[in-house]
Amino acid sequence: MGRALNSRKRQGAFRQLLDLPLFLLIFGVASVAMLVPAIHGGASRNLETARMFFYCGLLGITFFVFVAIAQAGRRSRYGVLGSLLSLFATFVFLPAFLAIPFFESLKTTTFLNAYVEMVSALTTTGATMFDDPERLDSTLHLWRAQVGWMGGAIMWIAASAILAPLNLGGFEVTAQAEPGQREALSSLIDRADPRERLLRVASALMPIYVGLTLLLWILLMISGDTSLVGLSHAMSIMATSGISPVGGVEFSTSGITGEALMLLFMFFALSRLTFSSDTVTATQGGLRTDPEFRLGIVLVLGVPLILFIRHWLGALDVSAESQVGQAANALWGSVFTVMSFLTTTGFVSSDWAQTQAWSGLETPGLILMGLALIGGGVATTAGGVKLLRVFALYLNGLREMERLVHPSSVSSAGGQSRRLQKNGAFIAWIFFMLFALTLAVITVTLALQGVSFEDALVLSIAGLSTTGPLITFAADTPIQLVQLDPFAKAVFCAAMVLGRLETLAIIALLTPDLWRA
Repeated sequence: MGRALNSRKRQGAFRQLLDLPLFLLIFGVASVAMLVPAIHGGASRNLETARMFFYCGLLGITFFVFVAIAQAGRRSRYGVLGSLLSLFATFVFLPAFLAIPFFESLKTTTFLNAYVEMVSALTTTGATMFDDPERLDSTLHLWRAQVGWMGGAIMWIAASAILAPLNLGGFEVTAQAEPGQREALSSLIDRADPRERLLRVASALMPIYVGLTLLLWILLMISGDTSLVGLSHAMSIMATSGISPVGGVEFSTSGITGEALMLLFMFFALSRLTFSSDTVTATQGGLRTDPEFRLGIVLVLGVPLILFIRHWLGALDVSAESQVGQAANALWGSVFTVMSFLTTTGFVSSDWAQTQAWSGLETPGLILMGLALIGGGVATTAGGVKLLRVFALYLNGLREMERLVHPSSVSSAGGQSRRLQKNGAFIAWIFFMLFALTLAVITVTLALQGVSFEDALVLSIAGLSTTGPLITFAADTPIQLVQLDPFAKAVFCAAMVLGRLETLAIIALLTPDLWRA
């Protein structure tokens, strides 16, 4: 009986903890997470860096405890919309706290640069202010990768617990967003406790997320990477952040074996069905009939094949048709890089240069930007427009072409379209127009700050698609973020937050129900 009483007390205390605002809970987790680089800094003899992370973590934990005590017994009045607001605050305000130990440890940069670095990591963009990896010690590299990994975990959980109930983040084009079903879902959402839903989703997904990261880390170390590089790349692959302590996978020691392993784990960013069916958008046939996964496979195989043929035709002019080994390396470089940018990870294969040198042609960065704009699957850590929206537009275009040939034909909803609602293409087109309008506004705003139009376009696409490495590989010359003026850096931060949460989610925050007293 005593054990049962103690168990009830623990459950009651834990339930009170769940009643805290989501942003405060994330802040507390981030404070505890600072102890990891503190321990690493002590073990690697980066004592000053370790001290900064320990002090900031201790300060954050203390602040969390005091605020949690003050908030005890108070329940949120805003439901799921309140969680969405907390998610927005996480990507805007939490980086300021995460940047404090980074800024104090580095001491050779401004706090604004440190803040931009943390926004880039937390939104899984991966654009860095520090082009020279040697400028940061190993502990700071670990912190960048860890923040990106935490940002990916936040989006994994938020997709099911926050965005799916609100029909945002790509769910607005699915069959569950049909007008008839939406009211029923809304009533269920109103009755359900968003805190319990967050707990249920987090307890189901975090073991998968952590387990896959640890598995890839071990495999990369077996392939030849050091512990830090393997862990950083494993976290970056799972979060699609593209953060690397050595400047990219092309500089790692795991070689093509490590790239092949990372390629396998990138498939988790093509469709939610690769690891979970908790978003009520699953098809009966699983991955075999999943439109996102099938479209992703077509792009991953089709684009490299087109590039390969293009390069092969170019190679005929330089008498390289007999170099089969170079051709194979060029094909692999295309497959890995296309998969990486489609999932908005942004890693480039070590054979990507071979892809260009083999044929004597230069591959335009426009292809990489197009892949990043398409993005990965709904409810994954990938950014971009999302494959499901692209598939909805493709089906609508295919239907319109059929009507040109047979104006009186009646469309039959096949198995591929069961996951989409009737006006899914219309909603996807609205999102695409909002995305294009936002892209135009950010590009013009950056251009007005003295950034060249080409660089402004690359920066806008990199931010909105959360594919930071585009600033290095898409432009003719790598873009130096540190050289931007403060206002341009702020605009780039806004683009990254917009790209992570999407425009429809920001618009949802403007609803009067959230702000009505």
